[in-house]
Amino acid sequence: MVLKNKLGIDNEVELAKEEERITKKKALELFERKLLNSFETGTFKGLLQIHKFLFEDVYEFAGKIRKENISKSNFRFASSVYLEEALEKIDKMPQSNFDEIIEKYIEMNIAHLFREGNGRSTRIWLDSILKKEINMVIDWSKVDKEDYLLAMERSPIKDTEIKYLLKEALTDKVDDREVYMKGIDASYNYEGYRLYSIEDLKNKS
Repeated sequence: MVLKNKLGIDNEVELAKEEERITKKKALELFERKLLNSFETGTFKGLLQIHKFLFEDVYEFAGKIRKENISKSNFRFASSVYLEEALEKIDKMPQSNFDEIIEKYIEMNIAHLFREGNGRSTRIWLDSILKKEINMVIDWSKVDKEDYLLAMERSPIKDTEIKYLLKEALTDKVDDREVYMKGIDASYNYEGYRLYSIEDLKNKS
């Protein structure tokens, strides 16, 4: 299924390529114009601002909380019915040190606010918190893709793996453009979103 988009593209591969090209350009603009400094840090509103800026030229839903229920691989993200309640709780989570920040990041990943573009937006959101609170960011080139995806899948149950992986990749190059742009790399995303209904959830429970 090809997502409805502003570009009029009906081919999934073509859409993915064009989406990545546009969002990388927007991410660079976000960095060079220092627009993140004007966004909220560590709140879901701040994440909405990031997503809207990155994807507003591609999707109508840019910067809007999803109304669909979605899953990736065998992992179901938070139900849309309880999403706003979950986001309010995430906003109240502390973020004064590395462990607290990663725990907040994990919860935001479980929430998965958007129909598409969660990984890229949330990694920029994470780095903005790390930069503000501990003056560090993640050098994503040092994070193995497969290890990261597996650790994120397991993180709701056990977060030691993802904390270790990300801590090992910390850098004080908080204003380095190359380090920043690694976070927008779409190759870190899961493949294969699947929409599901409340009825699906009931039938499998």
